[in-house]
Amino acid sequence: MKQELEKYFDRLWPICRSITGNGLRESFHILQELIPLQLEEIPSGTPVFDWEIPDEWNINDAYILAPDGSRICEFRKNNLHVVNYSMPIDREMEYDELVKYIYTLPKQPDTIPYITSYYKRNWGFCMPHALFSKLPQKGKYKVHIDSSLQKGSLTYGHLVLPGETDEEILFSTYLCHPSMANNELSGPLALAFLYKELAKLPKRKYTYRFVVAPETIGVIAYLAKYGTAIGKKIRAGYVLTCCGNEAPFVYKRSKQGISIADKAAEHVLRYGSTPFSIIDFAIGGSDERQYCSPGFNWPVGSLTRSMYRTYPEYHTSLDNKSFISFEALEKTIETYFNIARALEMNERYTNKIPYCEPQLGKRNMYPGEAGWIKAGDHLYNLLHFLSFADGSIDLIDISEKRSKSIFDFEAVIRECKDKGLI
Repeated sequence: MKQELEKYFDRLWPICRSITGNGLRESFHILQELIPLQLEEIPSGTPVFDWEIPDEWNINDAYILAPDGSRICEFRKNNLHVVNYSMPIDREMEYDELVKYIYTLPKQPDTIPYITSYYKRNWGFCMPHALFSKLPQKGKYKVHIDSSLQKGSLTYGHLVLPGETDEEILFSTYLCHPSMANNELSGPLALAFLYKELAKLPKRKYTYRFVVAPETIGVIAYLAKYGTAIGKKIRAGYVLTCCGNEAPFVYKRSKQGISIADKAAEHVLRYGSTPFSIIDFAIGGSDERQYCSPGFNWPVGSLTRSMYRTYPEYHTSLDNKSFISFEALEKTIETYFNIARALEMNERYTNKIPYCEPQLGKRNMYPGEAGWIKAGDHLYNLLHFLSFADGSIDLIDISEKRSKSIFDFEAVIRECKDKGLI
């Protein structure tokens, strides 16, 4: 999986994405090789709740021509050099005017910041502060941005993977940032490869819904069209973002805080091998803000690693391929898959022989005194499960009472079903 993750990362990395435009569509078409997303286009000007789909933005080239004739801030060398959604411009100006449209990070002098202006017509360039501090203050500069802002559409993709019931588990991520690794490509790649793993399952209790959309406005548009219809079906959901480096996991709870989404994720993390921390829901995150907004308040959390706004590389040119680990990204996918497995297993089971212990020996389920030690852990799990399986408590809680992972009870559940005990 690691080699395939890297191959698709390398193809997606150089594309200049935004919340609309051809770079976004090109990225979706690459992802469709991994996950058969159904793409939809929402026209510019479409009202979506309190928002409106903006004009479509596309860009071909951009640069600044310095007084000595050298080109700086070349878009074709690094697409972060241009403020995302910059309107077109082609004219000369003095240094004093130019500096109003230059963005740097003085505390990170060698990095390029990522700046956007989606909903206000503006233009600008981003550069390392070390370069900015050396710009001559006399002479004419020429600024050139070959872009367009015109009526078009916003693109998002979604897919439903059917299960035995119409109850749904949601996995959502965003696709809209240009060349950033952890804060952009880790989410879509994790979601696409998670889909591949879930699609392999011979049987699924739940139906799985996958959503890939430009952050904020894309999910708002998706919810404006589908939110009411699917809301009653959602049992748990997760936003995949910032999950590609080797930092410990951080799980952000849903606003409900006690949802099955939170319970399953925290259980899997507790009995996993990667260090983790848990935080409560708060504003300032990703698309869980929309899914957990008052009108919906779905049970949607988010499993991240280096969470947005908490690491110095965030929204800069340092959030690049060297910042992430494809091995860590593979572990993230595995952890999300285990959360889905836990949700699939988690039922309230009822012991059909509720009065005293079942006679396990006559069912060839009891090892006898000689085999007790060898079969001890499995037997203890079996007896523990049967003792608590009264239909009022789910398997995660039963597992927690024994300080075990839910997956330690897979063989127990299978055996009890085979013997007709539950």
